Amino acid sequence: MNKRPIVPEDLYGYQWISDPAISPDGTIAYVNKSIDRSKNDYQTHIRVVSLHGKEDKPLTHGNKDSSPAWSPDGSQLAFLRVANGSKQLWTIPAEGGEGQRLTGVKRGVSAFVWSPDGQYIVFTSMVSINAEREAMELEEYTKQSGERGRIVDRTTPKAEGSGWWNGLFSHLFVLELENGRVTPITSGPWNAAYPVWSTDSKRISFLSKRVEDDKLDADLLSYADVYTVDYNGSNLVKATDSSLAISQFSYAPDGKSLTLIASDRIYGSGSQNRLYTVPVTGGAPQLLFPELDMQIGNFALSDMKSFGPSPSPVYAPARLKPEMYVLGTLQGAVHVYRFTADGSVQAVTAGSDRDVYQYTLSADGRYLIFAALDVNRPGELYQMNLETGEEKRLTHHNDDYMASLEVSMPEVFWFEASDGFKVQGWIFKPSGLGPGERVPLILQIHGGPHAMYTSTYSHEMQTLLAQGYAVLMTNPRGSFGYGQDFAQACRGDFGGGDYRDVLDALDFALKQFDFIDATRLGVAGGSYGGLMTNWIISHTNRFRAAVTQRCISNWLSFYGLSDIGISYTEGIVGANPWEDPELLWSKSPLAHVNYIETPLLILHGEEDLRCPVGQGDELYTALKRLGKTTRLIRYPGSNHSLLKSGKPSLRVDNFEQVIAWFNSYLSKGADSDE
Repeated sequence: MNKRPIVPEDLYGYQWISDPAISPDGTIAYVNKSIDRSKNDYQTHIRVVSLHGKEDKPLTHGNKDSSPAWSPDGSQLAFLRVANGSKQLWTIPAEGGEGQRLTGVKRGVSAFVWSPDGQYIVFTSMVSINAEREAMELEEYTKQSGERGRIVDRTTPKAEGSGWWNGLFSHLFVLELENGRVTPITSGPWNAAYPVWSTDSKRISFLSKRVEDDKLDADLLSYADVYTVDYNGSNLVKATDSSLAISQFSYAPDGKSLTLIASDRIYGSGSQNRLYTVPVTGGAPQLLFPELDMQIGNFALSDMKSFGPSPSPVYAPARLKPEMYVLGTLQGAVHVYRFTADGSVQAVTAGSDRDVYQYTLSADGRYLIFAALDVNRPGELYQMNLETGEEKRLTHHNDDYMASLEVSMPEVFWFEASDGFKVQGWIFKPSGLGPGERVPLILQIHGGPHAMYTSTYSHEMQTLLAQGYAVLMTNPRGSFGYGQDFAQACRGDFGGGDYRDVLDALDFALKQFDFIDATRLGVAGGSYGGLMTNWIISHTNRFRAAVTQRCISNWLSFYGLSDIGISYTEGIVGANPWEDPELLWSKSPLAHVNYIETPLLILHGEEDLRCPVGQGDELYTALKRLGKTTRLIRYPGSNHSLLKSGKPSLRVDNFEQVIAWFNSYLSKGADSDE
């Protein structure tokens, strides 16, 4: 089959696979997401496939079905369905048929978990503890609030992805399946999330940042604790000691202890997650596998995934030898790792070019089911026999589509920084280069900075490669995946070692790969990568064009405008506006804007609360005042996740705008300063 170059509109043809759930008989349910171009929206439904990849077929037929979870006996599947603007809990028989709605809660269901005995489902929903608000519909209350002004008391009254805080709190409810009775089991001015049932179905543990001391501000605390409560709402117990920022946890098979994925926050956001254990009855968490220097969880960035994490850690059944499975981010790949009682740690999945983003275990412990991105395709489902190590791909939703597209493949490289750090990167060469032909290169810089590039399939990168550009990606210091020292090395040193790593990677590539035209270089990045792009072009003129997305330009204003402005600014730069404004200003690209000569395209979502749109506005205004070449594009109704989950048409436009900008300045016919 003749292959063609990838274009931005090819986004409409992909299918995204996520949320695998396996029943006791081996049937695997999962979510299939695609784009309804006529509605400019995503649609999701749930499909099932056998353990060996047979009979892949739809199970539900709603346009917004998600979060599949089998009942313990495998007779029915629970899931969330959006209808009339509300997400509610539904079930459907394993063999298919008509779905049944189980809940009709006022503000919808956010998440849910079956009890091990199958008699109950615990779910989370937003509630108000304000009697006035609860007495009227939220819409009416919001209208009245808008007429008299928004009242803000919280230190951080907004959050990326959810917007301004509306005074509601997430709490737990138990649904009794026999009679449909719903019982609230938590309440109060705090959030309860991530519910996990005890092995005997009598208690529920959950995460909360519940503050008992009036002198403490929950918005300024990094820790989160595990609490346990009886399924009827009585006997609330705090299991952990407020020493860790816990992101996930599970019960050990004996039901007597909890295993935590958590960070001690010694290096703030640059602190690696580690594994801990704590008795269910409470106590100080104890560190497991203290010698392990790996980031637990998936911290790989990609425009081809926007899925939440799988429940983790996952234990093998109690009757088998003690084994625990978690995801690990390491050296440009994410894999499932097996942890055993004797202290051994081993990668179960394989491949240097792989991003495993979700996983689950069969009830008998023999099979691992996982979803993964590979180097040449969007994510699909895989099955691994843990006894033999044999792997089998279960879904093939993108095969026919990808067969028609020309995909450029990466080459990995490593170089040594001046201070000894080993830095990893990848070069992507466009297809069809002739002998001696040289092409322009675009240096891509990832966000975070505590995240990681992989070499797996990216629509964003492939659209640039299809235009004839080489693409260089690297994981400079600050990236997860290379040990704790590397991850925290950028903190308090923004514009120092991280800046050198990025440009050293470029210099290494120019020496190593003779197909790069050193006179036609571009640079681009988003979030922290946008910040670094701004910093680079304000300190060197070696690039002929630049694109900055969802960026930071001014640390002084970012501190008070971002939902993470306080912790992020104090962590990355090491100051606040009143104690050391000079430092924050000196580390702001805006302070050096008069040195920028590189034509700059600025792209920003208007509802971005992580890197507020004003950061782009400030940089644009200064550049225009100075008569520099720039353009600002503001995307309405779009937040920080525009490139991963934004309106499809806006994602396509974003790619088209970037391509047009680089083509204007990097093509052979473009003007240059040569």
